[in-house]
Amino acid sequence: MRPAITVITLGVDDLDASLRFYRDGLGFPTDGIVGTEFEQGAVVFIPLQAGLRLALWPRRSIAHDTGLALAAPNPANMTLGHNVATTAEVDAVMARARAAGAAIVKAAHDTFWGGYAGYFQDPDGHLWEVVWNPQWSA
Repeated sequence: MRPAITVITLGVDDLDASLRFYRDGLGFPTDGIVGTEFEQGAVVFIPLQAGLRLALWPRRSIAHDTGLALAAPNPANMTLGHNVATTAEVDAVMARARAAGAAIVKAAHDTFWGGYAGYFQDPDGHLWEVVWNPQWSA
């Protein structure tokens, strides 16, 4: 298997609320909810960089499709990292997320490894880390 990811799917409880958060609040481009003609098919796709999409799909649909039991979400299982070019950009993204209704888990701060980062949660509790890393270019 060649290491490549093409879709990151977040399980959500309220697809309409998640669409509003990501499209209207964070400004992510999307065609909105598609697949409503299929049972368990309603989903939102958000293009990220070339070849990568973020999908928002109801947790119940994921459970149905996989055959796994629907369980309580655990936000500490995974984070999504959004790297930016400056510390000011970290602050700006965190402010936009807050205005969109995100819960700020950890305010932007200097990190132990020499960067600058903060964490927020989307309406379903998914953790996003907004990061300036002096070793990476955004």
